[in-house]
Amino acid sequence: MPKLTDRFLAALSVDKDRKDRLVFDSVSPGLGVRMTAKGTRTFIVQWTDPVTKRKVREPLGIWGSLSIDQARVAAKVRLGQVAKGINPRAERLRLKAEDDRERAEAALSFEALVDEWGQLHLAHRRKRYREEAQRAIKHTFADLLKRPAARMARAEIINVLDKLVRSTKAVTAARSLAYARAAFNWAAKRGKVPHNPFVGLPVATVTAEPERALTDFEVADVWAAIETMGYPWGPFFCIAILTLQRREEVAAMRWSEIAPDLSVWTMSGARMKNGKPHDVHLSPPAQAVLRALSEARSKDNGGGKGEICDFVFSTTGRTSISGFSRAKARLDAAIAKTRAKAAAAAATESAPFVPWRLHDLRRTGASTLARLGFDTIAIDKLLAHQPTKLRGVAAIYQRYDFAEERARALDAWAEHVLTNKAGQRERPSDTTMLVTQKSHSTAASLRAVV
Repeated sequence: MPKLTDRFLAALSVDKDRKDRLVFDSVSPGLGVRMTAKGTRTFIVQWTDPVTKRKVREPLGIWGSLSIDQARVAAKVRLGQVAKGINPRAERLRLKAEDDRERAEAALSFEALVDEWGQLHLAHRRKRYREEAQRAIKHTFADLLKRPAARMARAEIINVLDKLVRSTKAVTAARSLAYARAAFNWAAKRGKVPHNPFVGLPVATVTAEPERALTDFEVADVWAAIETMGYPWGPFFCIAILTLQRREEVAAMRWSEIAPDLSVWTMSGARMKNGKPHDVHLSPPAQAVLRALSEARSKDNGGGKGEICDFVFSTTGRTSISGFSRAKARLDAAIAKTRAKAAAAAATESAPFVPWRLHDLRRTGASTLARLGFDTIAIDKLLAHQPTKLRGVAAIYQRYDFAEERARALDAWAEHVLTNKAGQRERPSDTTMLVTQKSHSTAASLRAVV
């Protein structure tokens, strides 16, 4: 057994009929060098496993990158571990596995996790929900997106959410938290992250936004304010009220979905929250609004300047309208102005403004129709809800669509809105004034669309 030196290792050779050669150091027990036929000299340490009594070898490094003295120290350390009952090879594999895991965790950022969640788990959900869920997470936690998802700090998450709550954006904080918690639940079930840092966070309690039905006086004020708004928001709010459909459904309304005689509006299942096709009866006032828009659309495209936009409400000619918050703020301002004008004429104080949401219009219509005596099944059907009376077995066997009842209900609702409005304000002589107000600006907007 020779003493390993640089001179000895340089002169070491392998017989022609062998693949390698193994020699051990006489100075450091267990330290050896394995030389391959290609000339590579690798330091190894060898010991006997106390359990299996088998020889175990562990590579230490290649001669040249590791000196003989360094190899002797490394061998001594390894054998010291063995004396303490530690298996150096098993420890090396454990450390390697841990390093690989840390690398994989670092590669999956918070942003990448959200993208995977959207592409895989939300693929079957509505496009708008999928986009909104991902947008809310990325907007709220913008400063944390590059962090490894497996190492998200709860304290940082809480700080972000608390900041929103202090900024009176508690609803945004709650929704962002819910979306992020769902994304991490999905990732944790697939072993992509060890735990969900969004579970059980001590976030301030969120007070739900008020949900209410507008009074007849408020509906009259909304209708009067709409008359002062041009295209696209004036007609949009008008159709939203008269059809009682969701704002996203009305905003994305297409001419190709509307019957030639403007009597029915048909949406595909892909457009609906429940995934089922939905027919909406268009009352005479709603038809009047659409007819005025159709005539303006045809007139502005009389020169045959390219393809006409299929969206009923669009400012780009390529996409449907957006910016509901700004439009609602404009509508609220118009309502306040209308009330102030009416109060001045009557020499009284203007009625106080009670906050409301566009979705409250659906609740208002449903409540009013119930008050007028319409069956809740027909009301739920026209709202594209699953009727409460048709749950369980009834939902399986009841296939009648209540089309006639829904049509009568929407006609009655439109009549109620216009009659109620006429009782509060001087009724216009023609319903089409809703879309012909500010005719110059409206025509210009339509020309930009077609």
